Amino acid sequence: MQAAPVRATAIPSFTDALRAVESVLMGSGQRTARRNAWTSVLEDRRRAKDRVEAQRVLDQTFAVHS
Repeated sequence: MQAAPVRATAIPSFTDALRAVESVLMGSGQRTARRNAWTSVLEDRRRAKDRVEAQRVLDQTFAVHS
């Protein structure tokens, strides 16, 4: 008599199950979060450019009056 082959199926860990539930529930929210993050990056870059320009104008103004 031969022994039946053993089939091993991995039982998902609690972490794997939690990630699966999170991906189902948070799918569209994650897209929104990424969009909001990118908008923030672009706004930060614009403000940084404005700061550099303002500093340049101030430097020129004080250089002329010195």
